[in-house]
Amino acid sequence: MTIELGHFALVLAFAVALVQGTVPLLGAARRDPVLTGIAPYAAVAQFLLVSFALAALVQAYVTSDFSVRNVFENSHSSKPLFYKVTGTWGNHEGSLVLWVWILTLFGAGVAVFGRRLPPTFLARVLAMQGLIAVGFLAFMLLTSNAYLRLDPAPADGRGLNPILQDPGLALHPPFLYLGYVGFSTAYSFAMAALLEGRVDPSWARWLRPWVLVAWLFLTVGIALGSWWAYYELGWGGWWFWDPVENSSFMPWLVGTALLHSAIVLEKRNALKSWTILLAILTFALSLLGTFLVRSGVLTSVHAFATDPGRGVFILGLLVVAVGGSLTLFAIRAPAMQGGSLFAPISREGALVLNNLLLSTATATVLLGTLYPLALEALTGAKISVGPPYFNATFVPLMIPLLLALPIGTMLSWKRGDLPGVVSRLKFAVAASALVAAGYLALFDWRGVLAAFGYALAAWLVVGSLLELAGRIALFRIPIGRSWSRFKGLPRSALGMTTAHVGLGIFIIGVTATTSGQIERILVMNAGDTTTLAGYEVIFKGVTERRGPNYIAERGTFEARRDGELVAEIHSERRFYPVEGQTTTEAGIDTTLWRDLYFVIGDKVGDEGARTVRLYFNPLVVWLWGGLVVMAIGGLVSLSDRRLRVGAPVPARMRAAAAGG
Repeated sequence: MTIELGHFALVLAFAVALVQGTVPLLGAARRDPVLTGIAPYAAVAQFLLVSFALAALVQAYVTSDFSVRNVFENSHSSKPLFYKVTGTWGNHEGSLVLWVWILTLFGAGVAVFGRRLPPTFLARVLAMQGLIAVGFLAFMLLTSNAYLRLDPAPADGRGLNPILQDPGLALHPPFLYLGYVGFSTAYSFAMAALLEGRVDPSWARWLRPWVLVAWLFLTVGIALGSWWAYYELGWGGWWFWDPVENSSFMPWLVGTALLHSAIVLEKRNALKSWTILLAILTFALSLLGTFLVRSGVLTSVHAFATDPGRGVFILGLLVVAVGGSLTLFAIRAPAMQGGSLFAPISREGALVLNNLLLSTATATVLLGTLYPLALEALTGAKISVGPPYFNATFVPLMIPLLLALPIGTMLSWKRGDLPGVVSRLKFAVAASALVAAGYLALFDWRGVLAAFGYALAAWLVVGSLLELAGRIALFRIPIGRSWSRFKGLPRSALGMTTAHVGLGIFIIGVTATTSGQIERILVMNAGDTTTLAGYEVIFKGVTERRGPNYIAERGTFEARRDGELVAEIHSERRFYPVEGQTTTEAGIDTTLWRDLYFVIGDKVGDEGARTVRLYFNPLVVWLWGGLVVMAIGGLVSLSDRRLRVGAPVPARMRAAAAGG
């Protein structure tokens, strides 16, 4: 009975979404406070209804109710409880329930925390959220119903894809959706601004915290997905330019541009049309990612569904949402005033450059992702666009962006002093040169590209810290006064510095793993010894062990250095009898400076020999550490009190209003 109530709650949520998406718009047009006042209550009611529906589905998984078809197809009685719960969203239908729940969560958040917004504007924002919910609730109810029954009920289920039975991937979808779906608020804010004809610094300050929240969660979600692929899939790498990986990366890139563009609008009342367009495109790319994962056009370990009918439905939603918003943008954007003027060499100019490079980089990723699909649809020819294309197009666009970043943060608004800024960055230049020379002299005199990568990371980290030191006048005034200045800094400034330092740390990890990875693929018998990056690796053989719902062949390795045992490392090949599938679990020994990454493969011959893959990955943990630091920077910025109040009204605008 609970599952039927959950389904009924979704039907009621669809009805509430219809009301939320229409009545407040009518009320805002008529300036009717009663009709506009419905929006917050509808948003909260919709969230409560979808929460009940999600809880009902989770309860069916926890109790192994195999009369529910979704539970039967994606669970099993022997599955650990944790994976019963997370298996709720480990499939197409259940993940959609989570998707819509997060959408309603953001809608309810705007309703609760948006009380300072003008009533008509709030009503329009929530109406847009309601219309998005109408589309996805209809998609669920008509094509992807997770609440269907089976009669008679099977005795047990088919189980969950084994590669999804992992803590990293269990947490990856919720964080990713919090980012994906969170950008719906930016879209709704943009549409409401176009309907009202109001785009000003206050609007940008209302927008920024919601963009920050979505950006923060998407950063964590991408990091979790990369980390999971690294240790679970046994490929030895952390990013593969998979089309579905790209589908989450593109909204992150445009969302980053949106975040910086909103700063210009808030501080200088400029880039109005551009900020609106970025808000639309960020959510459009999130919808595109949803389409790619669920349409069946991709074959990927990440893809959920292979039903073209579902893909057509989502494609229709994408066309309506993006086409309608761009049409409204084309009509209203020309009427927006340009705002304040600024010189090319200024903080605004640097942020414009940032936006242009990020947008161009997104376009290259989009082209590489969609071109093979378009070519196959038109000609039937299948081609693969892999790392060589992306490395040749994406990376060169990032280099000038990273070089300009410390300079841009030190430039003044409106008109900057470029020679003065470069002079203040002399220590960053010296640090970069020292790092590059040290790498070439001590490690690899031919590794020019690696030396440049480390120098670029040093430029970012030291440059960001110098910008912070300049704010507090470090070493130019007494330390006590500098500390007082530091405590008085806006948290958004501290968050910016933290995020930029995190980006530098990330580049250290990327450079090290790209240039310094050592790989060996060979056949080993028990007792065989080989060497890897100065380590002596001994293969001790394979034993069998049983897990809660799998049987594993465990290969044991010893890693020694100078005769001393450094680590005993276990790699497994797990067979899941219910699902009839085998997975590979890499054995990894991690330190701050390197990973020893060992994988056992298939048997070779009848003597018990195994194919093994051995990797030495330097500084790989810095890669994810940098992403975590970037997310912390976003969290610090989000705590800035100024983001919770409207932007101050300039004196000339107050005077004009008083005169009117």
